[in-house]
Amino acid sequence: MFDLFGFLNTKASSKDVAKERLKLVLVHDRTNCTPELLELLKTDILSSISEHVDYDTSNLDIKITRTRDDSSGRPVLVASIPIKNMKR
Repeated sequence: MFDLFGFLNTKASSKDVAKERLKLVLVHDRTNCTPELLELLKTDILSSISEHVDYDTSNLDIKITRTRDDSSGRPVLVASIPIKNMKR
């Protein structure tokens, strides 16, 4: 049966969450990115942008994942940094 309103259900199943976590672990393993290296990258990125913007640390998300636009699944660094305001 077709779920006409299925797109309104934004809650991910535990299976989907576990699958995404496993993908992230595999990407981290394949790129040899240790948690320490990821923390260094985060620190450098935040240090660089803090000269130009004020950002919200509560919703900060920086991670290494893989591309979705091609079949190679190359690792990419994804940063979601909510900006409070621009500095002049």
